[in-house]
Amino acid sequence: MPTTTDLRRIRERLAEVESQLAFHDALSQQLNEVVARQDREIAELQRHIAELSARLAELRGSRSGPDADPGQEVPPHY
Repeated sequence: MPTTTDLRRIRERLAEVESQLAFHDALSQQLNEVVARQDREIAELQRHIAELSARLAELRGSRSGPDADPGQEVPPHY
């Protein structure tokens, strides 16, 4: 049969474990919120990249002649 001291130690340890569990639950919730926010940001950035890629392709398609490649374009001051 456990002694009074043993029961007190068990209660203290149980309180400590419960406190740690509460901390980890809160931390887990915070991390879930961060991951969800980052997921939304990534989706928005992917949408922006797709829009920019489409605009770039459109601009490249609208150009003709030797200057069609922007890398070959001569700056206006030349």
